[in-house]
Amino acid sequence: MNIKGNTVLITGGATGIGFALAEVFIKAGNTVIVCGRREVKLKAAQAGLPGLRTIVCDVTKKKDREILYRWVRDNFPALNILINNAGVQKMINLQEGPRELLEGDDEIATNFEAPIHLAARFMPLLLKQKEAAVINVSSGLGYVPIAAMPVYCATKAGIHLFTVSLRYQLKDTPVKVFEVIPPRVNTELGGGDEEGIPPAEVAVAVIKALADDEYNVMVGEAQGLVESARTNFEHAFLDINQW
Repeated sequence: MNIKGNTVLITGGATGIGFALAEVFIKAGNTVIVCGRREVKLKAAQAGLPGLRTIVCDVTKKKDREILYRWVRDNFPALNILINNAGVQKMINLQEGPRELLEGDDEIATNFEAPIHLAARFMPLLLKQKEAAVINVSSGLGYVPIAAMPVYCATKAGIHLFTVSLRYQLKDTPVKVFEVIPPRVNTELGGGDEEGIPPAEVAVAVIKALADDEYNVMVGEAQGLVESARTNFEHAFLDINQW
């Protein structure tokens, strides 16, 4: 796929992997739009990346997703790349009942419901383009889960399977479907994990995969997790859950 001259929408694009993706796509010669919940973060991102377009949008809210779609459709009708990147990760002990599940950000709405709805909502626009792509960000933990983050891992496993199905549905159309499978990344999502790779490493891998039409973008140690899930899941699961 051509990596220049595209119009790209990135959810959760003001920080972390999303911002790194925005930077690499702008440098490659694309028009880039990012959305996020926090206006202050969007303004900071725009200040750091001249030419970046931004819009406040809480992707967990259907109303906001509809507003986002109409705004993009009316202002950027050439949109041909949708990147479902926004994500939430929480430690949840279900022995405590629903309290931790219901506190804070909604993992299911952010990680699972929003990408599916946005892919469906933007599909008529994407199908009009000569060449287009949906890029879904899953996780190595969608293949081998950490039990302390059950909802996060389940949503990422769901996004993996959704991506596989969507790719098959669109196989005879101009829309290509990519899955980005990051390992631990040093971002706000992961609590600033210093052992994680830089977000820029993920972004570079994504744009290279796009250019090469490599639909499964396994970055760093995520490749080992995916392979282990296929060859010896039980061993991989016990290994990652040692504490």
